[in-house]
Amino acid sequence: MLTDRQLLILQAIVDDYIRSAEPVGSRSISKREDITFSPATIRNEMADLEELGFLEKPHSSAGRIPSQKGYRYYVDHLLMPHRLTKKERHYIHELFTKRIQEVEQAIQQSAQILSSMTRYISVVLGPEMFETKLKSIHIIPLTAHSVVVIFVTDTGYVENQTMHLPHSVNPVDLEKTVNILNERLAGVSLFQLRERLNKEVADVLRFHVTNYELVLDLLEKTFEAEKSEKVFYGGKTNLLSQPEFRDVEKIKQILTILEQDDVMHQMIRSSGEQIQVRIGHENNVEAFEDLSVITASYSIGGKHMGTIGIVGPTRMEYRRTISVVEHLSKDLTKLLTDLYQQS
Repeated sequence: MLTDRQLLILQAIVDDYIRSAEPVGSRSISKREDITFSPATIRNEMADLEELGFLEKPHSSAGRIPSQKGYRYYVDHLLMPHRLTKKERHYIHELFTKRIQEVEQAIQQSAQILSSMTRYISVVLGPEMFETKLKSIHIIPLTAHSVVVIFVTDTGYVENQTMHLPHSVNPVDLEKTVNILNERLAGVSLFQLRERLNKEVADVLRFHVTNYELVLDLLEKTFEAEKSEKVFYGGKTNLLSQPEFRDVEKIKQILTILEQDDVMHQMIRSSGEQIQVRIGHENNVEAFEDLSVITASYSIGGKHMGTIGIVGPTRMEYRRTISVVEHLSKDLTKLLTDLYQQS
């Protein structure tokens, strides 16, 4: 257990380091109005906190910086609630009250709001595909040999895919196919589309569609593409403005991970409604050793649908960032639920 004095000094050091990005010394701590201890006393306590693993001493400085253990304790025990200003709340509300017709548009907007308000990297996962159901499907000819396949889900999510059309498939077959698909697959989870296509729809197509094997192959490829969940980003270059990321190789490693949607999906995906904070090594990705990730889920009609998150340095402004993520997840939930009820 840390003493009250150690708690106060640890909080002061974390707060100062988050603000300045410079190692914090006993002299600067002693000048704070909320600290009444002498520099000598503070130095002794800082040495003890370092020995306990809450602080680290950079080689080139007499000051201390928080360790990942120190940040973890700070977030879990010392963080005071932060209320967004009226201006900040109005900013979010104003952006969300613009004409937004689709889930994807709302999610893209969320990523931009998060990155602009925090100056960190925002990551937003699209609706969870295993929860999302097909509402309707449309196949529209573009040219003699290409079509656009349009998926509409029960959450208002719309996906367009352009596909090459085999020469032997005619417009009449396409119309029959669309009718069969909407009759047999409406209300089916996107993750079950391929299975249902091969088990139920294939037999129906065999009796009603010429060259049904070609149409079936086209649909299989389309449904397979629909399995992947989209990852939306905002402010990918924001880390370049952080002093601890002046190392070009370190930035390259981080950006490489950000290009791997499957890795980011596993890292960002939230398991519940509560705010989650993962610091440094807790992310289980070497390139993210000096980064913290804050996530919260959003829902549609009471069902968990996706996750919004922030990626920033471990020297992150946790109080405000957590509040922004929490506030935005609630606003996004309200907006998407309204869109769903209107659809």
